[in-house]
This record gives sequence, structure tokens and C-alpha cells, in this order.
Amino acid sequence: MTDSAIAVLDIDGTLIDSNYHHALAWYRALRSVGETYPVWRLHRLIGMGGDQMVTAVGGEELERRVGDQARERQGQEVDALLEEMAPLPGARDLLLAVKERGHRLVLASSGQQRHVDAFLDVLDARDIVDDWTTSADVEASKPAPDLLQVALEKLGAPSGAPSVMVGDSVWDVEAAKRAGMPAIVVRSGGFGDDELREAGAIALYDTPGDLAKALDDTPLA
Repeated sequence: MTDSAIAVLDIDGTLIDSNYHHALAWYRALRSVGETYPVWRLHRLIGMGGDQMVTAVGGEELERRVGDQARERQGQEVDALLEEMAPLPGARDLLLAVKERGHRLVLASSGQQRHVDAFLDVLDARDIVDDWTTSADVEASKPAPDLLQVALEKLGAPSGAPSVMVGDSVWDVEAAKRAGMPAIVVRSGGFGDDELREAGAIALYDTPGDLAKALDDTPLA
């Protein structure tokens, strides 16, 4: 990889400790429309965008019947949990370490605008990152590659520009693979090492801070 690359970082579960909160929010949202699913099943889908979540958990019939209502409710449930979602250890250090090495940095989130705004503020990241995405930027979220492609487009990056994805779920890795990017993963998503490696992750770290300290051993050196 060239000296300068583009780092595309997921936010939820990668920089912010929020995956289990999102699983609970989906549980409550679906239960509010009369559908109850085990939280562990919902957690296994976190990292997938809300546009695909309902179909993934209950099929196209469930999506047609309650999808929009469940997504709206899930957003409200997340609103109530925002204050409990904190940066993961070393999250801001990772952002700074990437920029200190001269790379461009874009945050690729499929979260709602108000939630992304809250995370940017808690990370104090607006003056560090070059740009960011939200769910409003794409029609199909992860594991589709669209979000990562839009992230590159926001920086005016040409097709095939050297880039690396940092995420926390198999859905991040799958999206990166489809976008032609190598994927580095932090374990905070709650997925097993074996399934992350099988999905295609090139390296695994416990926290963003651990990755920041080891950045010279990655394509973002």
C-alpha cells in the first residue's frame, strides 16, 4: 500500500460501545409492534443496516408488515440509550494515530443523522476526520458495499484508491470485501475470531487503542 491511504472507520461498535444497546433497542422496538425475538439473535445481526435488519431477522413478510414502524421505534429506543453509549478505549487515539500518519480518514456509519452527530461530539472528532456518512447517504447499507463506496466518494477518491476498512462485525468485513478493501477488526462487536477471520478480516485487536498502538504493523503504517 502507498504511504498515504484512506482509512474508512465504522462508528457503532468500533469507536463507540453501542452494539449491545442497539440489540436491546431492536428487541424493544420489535416487541412494541408485537414481535418478540431472542436478543442473542438480534445481536448477531448488529452491524447490518436497519434497512436490512428486519428482513434478516424475520423475512420479507415481517419487513412489509412492520419494517418502517420498527425502524422508527428503534431510533427512539436508541435516543433513550445514547447517554449510556461511551467511546471504546483508545477510540480517539486511533483517529489521531491515523491522521498523524498522513492518511485521509472518513467515518462510515449507517446510523441515523442525530445519532452520528452525538457520536461525533462525544469523540470530539469533527476536527479530526475528513468526512462521515449516515443512513441518509445510501439506499442499501452493510453488508452491501454502498456505504463504503459513498465514503470514498465524499473524499473525491478515484476508483481503486488505496483504502482500509476498520470495523467490528462480520457485516463490516463482508462490505469491505465487496468494496475491494482489506478489513481490520476490533473485537468489541462480540463476534468470534474464527468467524471474523473466515469472513476475511486481515487482523484482529481487542480495542481501538490496541490497534492505534499497533498501527505500524498494518496497511495503515
